[in-house]
Amino acid sequence: KTEYMMCGFSTTRCEEEEVSLDGRVVPQKDTFRYLGSMLQEDGGIDEDVNHRIKAGWMKWRQASGILCDKRVPQKLKGKFYRTAVRPAMLYGAECWPTKRRHVQQLGVAEMRMLRWMCGHTRKDRVRNDDIRDRVGVAPIEEKLVQHRLRWFGHIQRRPPEAPVHSGRLKRAENVKRGQGRPNLTWEESVKRDLKDWSITKELAMDRGAWKLAIHVPEP
Repeated sequence: KTEYMMCGFSTTRCEEEEVSLDGRVVPQKDTFRYLGSMLQEDGGIDEDVNHRIKAGWMKWRQASGILCDKRVPQKLKGKFYRTAVRPAMLYGAECWPTKRRHVQQLGVAEMRMLRWMCGHTRKDRVRNDDIRDRVGVAPIEEKLVQHRLRWFGHIQRRPPEAPVHSGRLKRAENVKRGQGRPNLTWEESVKRDLKDWSITKELAMDRGAWKLAIHVPEP
């Protein structure tokens, strides 16, 4: 099975020609799966976020016999969730330029899992904070920011010639673009995180202080 995807971030697209291999036309796709992540031709992360949520639910269902057992302590369920389920949902999230809707999708999926673990539904009118305190799980949106800032700190501490810097996409200057808001970049997401958490990027050079600054404690 051979497929290909052509990434285009500009508004002017050249005429696409068919790609053939041994006389057979290779199908072109709008999304492409690579190393467990879903890539989109426009550089978005919608498909990847949905894919990670589905992966989290798959892990949750595999362990539903434990997570839904009333005999198992809720704190133990929360520990299992933090160890097996949440990492599946946040795989590759350190490189996501997340928008508000992406964070909301992840938060809704997590709360459904936690409520189900506690044997409650939204009709029971139990506050989200109370559910999190019972199972000892911090909000996934805070863990998402922690993952992104941890990776940002790693990049900042690397020398300028390190290969990790070559993989960063930057917005090109003096390039004509179409109407509407430009795509959100990873660096813009990091700047937003630093502002919301009142952290300066210079602190990243001190690994110990940076680790304490981005630490998210579990309830």
